[in-house]
Amino acid sequence: MAKQASLECSECPVARTLEAIGDRWSLMIIRDAFDDIRRFSEFQKSLGLAKNILAARLKALVEIGIFVIQPASDGSAYKEYALTEKGRAVFPIVVSLRQWGERYLFESGEVHSILLDNDRSQPVEPIAVRSIRGTLLGPRDVHRRRIVREPRA
Repeated sequence: MAKQASLECSECPVARTLEAIGDRWSLMIIRDAFDDIRRFSEFQKSLGLAKNILAARLKALVEIGIFVIQPASDGSAYKEYALTEKGRAVFPIVVSLRQWGERYLFESGEVHSILLDNDRSQPVEPIAVRSIRGTLLGPRDVHRRRIVREPRA
């Protein structure tokens, strides 16, 4: 079988995102980080993932700026993985995946978790794609255009 080409140089933002964070373990690690898991051992316990795979995924997520490694918040000798701004920006992606799964992957009467807001313990409103004016958009309501990204200030 031929080796699959990397998507990291693709013009498509979806392809680049999948290359960066699209494997299941990376997304599950990020999901756990949103639930305040920060230590290697906690990720391993939560995910049941082999140490070598977890170490490789965490290293890659640090390299692309999703996590930073910092001293443990309790003052111990351990290190913790803290989400960066870039990492926290993955939250809507995780919520979208969760909501799609809640809607389509569970049968009636099947146990699953839902996401509730902390203020009122109410279910989170479904994520929707809207125009700049607030109009709900579907796949037929949008199109793509190639652009060149302006240099960052």
